Amino acid sequence: MPEHGTKQGRSANEVSHVIVTAALKVHSALGPGLLESAYEACLMHDLANAGLRVSSQVGLPLEYDGLRLDIGYRLDLLVEDLVIVEIKAVEAITRESTWLRFCRT
Repeated sequence: MPEHGTKQGRSANEVSHVIVTAALKVHSALGPGLLESAYEACLMHDLANAGLRVSSQVGLPLEYDGLRLDIGYRLDLLVEDLVIVEIKAVEAITRESTWLRFCRT
């Protein structure tokens, strides 16, 4: 799993603000229609340049009934070990394609 950047001790809100700003920059520069992996690579680059520690394709095991199952779940980006970024590429943003996910820590 590639990792870039350095830990700055920022809050989740501060990190999220940097992520949203960088994501808008990437989307404005590249436009729609590319694969998620292209947006991921560019966003990772910009976040690392902003001084954030970023890991990509981080494995997320499933825990069930005392078992830890490594079944292939992956986080697109994990920023500062604090914020999970899941990248989605769609042709158009609609109400149905806009999601908010709350992850427990």
